[in-house]
Amino acid sequence: MVSEIETDVVIVGAGPTGLTLAYELALAGVRTVVLERLEERIRQVKGGTIQPRTAELLELRGLLEPMLRRTINRDPAGGHFAMLPVELDCTPWDTAHPYPIGLPQWEIEEVLEERATARGAVVRRGTEVSAVEQDANGVTVRTAEGVRIRARYAVACDGARSTVRKRLGLDFPGRPGTYLAVLADIRLSSASSLVPHEAGHISTLTRQTDDYWAMLVPLGEGRYRLTFGHEEAETDRDTPVSAEEISTALRAVYGEETVLGGVDNSSRFTDATRQIENYRMGRVLFAGDAAHIHPPLGGQGLNLGVQDAFNLGWKLAAVVRGDAPDGLLDSYQTERHPVAARVLHHTSAQRVLANPFASPDVSALRDIMTDLLRMPDTNRHLAGLMSGLALRYDLPGAHPLTGARLPDAELSAPAGPIRLSGLFEAGHAVLLDLAGVVPEEMRLPERVDLVRARPEGAGPEAGALLIRPDGYVCWAADDVETCRTTLLPALSAHFGERFGE
Repeated sequence: MVSEIETDVVIVGAGPTGLTLAYELALAGVRTVVLERLEERIRQVKGGTIQPRTAELLELRGLLEPMLRRTINRDPAGGHFAMLPVELDCTPWDTAHPYPIGLPQWEIEEVLEERATARGAVVRRGTEVSAVEQDANGVTVRTAEGVRIRARYAVACDGARSTVRKRLGLDFPGRPGTYLAVLADIRLSSASSLVPHEAGHISTLTRQTDDYWAMLVPLGEGRYRLTFGHEEAETDRDTPVSAEEISTALRAVYGEETVLGGVDNSSRFTDATRQIENYRMGRVLFAGDAAHIHPPLGGQGLNLGVQDAFNLGWKLAAVVRGDAPDGLLDSYQTERHPVAARVLHHTSAQRVLANPFASPDVSALRDIMTDLLRMPDTNRHLAGLMSGLALRYDLPGAHPLTGARLPDAELSAPAGPIRLSGLFEAGHAVLLDLAGVVPEEMRLPERVDLVRARPEGAGPEAGALLIRPDGYVCWAADDVETCRTTLLPALSAHFGERFGE
């Protein structure tokens, strides 16, 4: 048995966040080891919604297409805010993926793990962390099996009950849960007319009685994802979910004709809201549910974590390779902590509106919010918020595109037509020269690709753009003079002071 492992980065947790980060690091040539407590992946649908912005990011790396082959068969339906009966319309945000994409979380993880290990990442399952220590030069992680892993950096992606966070004695401030609910993948042996036959907008899949609320999502072949809660549930979160408990809820909400045929898996969850104060503690960083948790409304959790990984991955890789100073990692906290805080804020608001046992006052507020959602400006605002398409980072620069995502576009290059999204598969930054404003003699960092092209039809309104590996514009210019005077400082600021030396 191997007793010592030396690597560049050790990631704790092989969920969507940890595996996305592993892929990003391996793609950049960084030695990466992922430690996962579970022996086998849990085949539970759970957080199986890919929001439009996450879909765009996955497409940049060529990871979306293999996931689309595994999607749950359903008609496209817009997202939701607080489960209100109005679809969120993402088309005003100019995206090729205007609808949330549904597939089981374990299948998302499977694709990510296959791609990460193919790039050289190592995933060690059945490995529980027992200690985490750090010094000026690196991090030492010890496992319950007696293995010592020495790395330059560690990233905790090990969920809401993060072992790494606890071993370091860090607080997880916030609000405890106010209810306890059940999530289960089930099969039915018979179903009443109240059971939905196809997966549509979430507002068509929910029901309630005086005591229960439930959501039943058809997955095909007689399988369903069931979420339910009871107004006076007092069960402890760690108490196993029994088949009788599920059967009782099904009969109460969907009638006596609805009979449970089998339970594939089940778990409990709460609406707790918490966020770690600092996403970085020396050489240990936090991402996904290890850094933030919130009420499970609007399909936000998986996406928030995966986008943490895309933001952190290229920065951590640059520091490990020596292309950038350690201080670049501080921008991960600066950029991502406010994003999660915003999600915690709006999911807390949704929690009030979505309360199935709401007071008459809240019901009146739901009616008003429903009317507001039918107004294009309100719908666009909340669609951008829930999908992630409205996110922009507060980056230095006066150009209106700085800090924003760049929608995919058809480009005409000397070698032929290309798509903007196809330029990022290697995980590099892209300097896109759309108007011949980048000087021929301009020296670029090794992992910044210069692409000279013209938009086919509508395209970005700029002469040249510097786009980070995570798809956000970090510099833009409209003319040669601005390019000559501001591009080199921008390259140094975003991709390391060492480049400017």
